[in-house]
Amino acid sequence: MPSFDIVSKVDVQALDNAVNVTTKEITNRFDFKGSHVLVSLDKKEFLIKLETDDDMKMRQLIDVLISRAHKQGIAPEAFDASKEGAQSGKVWKKEVKVRNGLAQEDSKKIVKLIKDAGLKVQASINDDLVRVTGKKIDDLQSVIQLCKTAGLGLPLQYVNMRD
Repeated sequence: MPSFDIVSKVDVQALDNAVNVTTKEITNRFDFKGSHVLVSLDKKEFLIKLETDDDMKMRQLIDVLISRAHKQGIAPEAFDASKEGAQSGKVWKKEVKVRNGLAQEDSKKIVKLIKDAGLKVQASINDDLVRVTGKKIDDLQSVIQLCKTAGLGLPLQYVNMRD
């Protein structure tokens, strides 16, 4: 039976490259000359720690980070910058979480979306991926289109397509 997996993975090397390119661009920008800027990546926790002089520069730094990551092939939805930054002395600090893997509630949302569509496929949750199986490849392609157009706010990839 044909099947494929729905996953949400971020390539660590691409993320590291995006952080390095962001750091390089910020050090060369005129509006950041003489400013305290720190961008560091925790590869195990998928957490980016940012430090700047003020809130405006923090927002610019996040915009540059997301745009450079997008050029590296990382979807902007992968970044969770919803946590508010805090001022510590003269420095603004913020942690940006990078979503890697499907959370249980996100997997349940995807399965519910597929089941509500009424397609002749089965969707099952396996750890941090959703496996979709069906009799026809056309049904599986319909599921991919459905997930792309649903606007779930998640960076999804469709891998491991088997016939």
